[in-house]
Amino acid sequence: MANLKVTILHDVWEEGPPEPEPEPVKAPRGKSGKALKKKKDPLHDREEIFEALTKLGHEPSYHVLDGKNQSLLALAKSGADLIFNLTESYAGDDTMDKNIAAYLELLHIPYTGSGPQALYLAQDKAIAKKIFDFHKINTPDFATSYKGRTDHSHDIKFPLIVKPVSEDGSIGIDNGSVVESVKELMERIDYIHEEFDSPALIEEYIEGREIYASILGNDNAEVLPLIELDLSKLPKGSRRIAGQDVKFDYETEAYKVTKSAPVEGLDEEIAKKLQDTALAAYRALKLRDYSRIDMRLNKKGEVYVIEANPNPWLASAAEFTMAAKKAGYTYTDMINKIVELARARSM
Repeated sequence: MANLKVTILHDVWEEGPPEPEPEPVKAPRGKSGKALKKKKDPLHDREEIFEALTKLGHEPSYHVLDGKNQSLLALAKSGADLIFNLTESYAGDDTMDKNIAAYLELLHIPYTGSGPQALYLAQDKAIAKKIFDFHKINTPDFATSYKGRTDHSHDIKFPLIVKPVSEDGSIGIDNGSVVESVKELMERIDYIHEEFDSPALIEEYIEGREIYASILGNDNAEVLPLIELDLSKLPKGSRRIAGQDVKFDYETEAYKVTKSAPVEGLDEEIAKKLQDTALAAYRALKLRDYSRIDMRLNKKGEVYVIEANPNPWLASAAEFTMAAKKAGYTYTDMINKIVELARARSM
């Protein structure tokens, strides 16, 4: 394998000293979005990736996009053979990750992960769900609403979960997100509009197990062993949802009592249904290289795709890496596979 000059590209919100790590170490879950939210500890992905690339004989370096033109121009002049794309936002706007990928396309520099089209489709949850519907991929019935105008609506029924249509990392999701009445629904829609200036995604709440399928590859994509986020020990009265408290608020009881681990107790038929559904969603949104599909499995054995996560976290404790390890990959093997998938597009 040829030695490559690999630039690890990240956004400015990852800058600064890492926060103290809680004990025991917990897997980060999902992207965190805007600067005002807790961000991932940089020691948990880009520095581990740097180390893995070094072990593979490559020449890694960092490049930060700080929201200024100079950082974009410097990237164009970097001379990188490959960009390992870890960006989540540009100038604090987490809807701009697709534009960064498009810029790399214009520069004709190979880069890891999904392209601009896939990033756009996955970012807008309503569009993604319409695509799932078209491809007969099961997803909760839903509606979208923005300041009195309904863009799309199934004949939905309570309970419902209401969230911003384009945020990630569970931004805007908490115990108040699940509503049981028209009054609660109207209040939550108003909250989403005012807090995020975003259309509200209103979908039927699926009670069930939260299961993640990580996918690695392209033409012959591999669905890695399934991972479950165990929400069964959440405090009494809490909805079984992966909200901000579960994902990022280290001091909360919800964070401390939840964990991710390889799925147990599934028969082969249900496991295959989950894997096949995830792969269908991956292909429908034109994702590539690596992604994670979040699903719910109800008591009837029905599988629902909740959302797709292109370019998920690659920390050694993250669900994607957990799945890769279960499949027999070392961390370095996993990074090498992602690099090789990206390289293949330029050959």
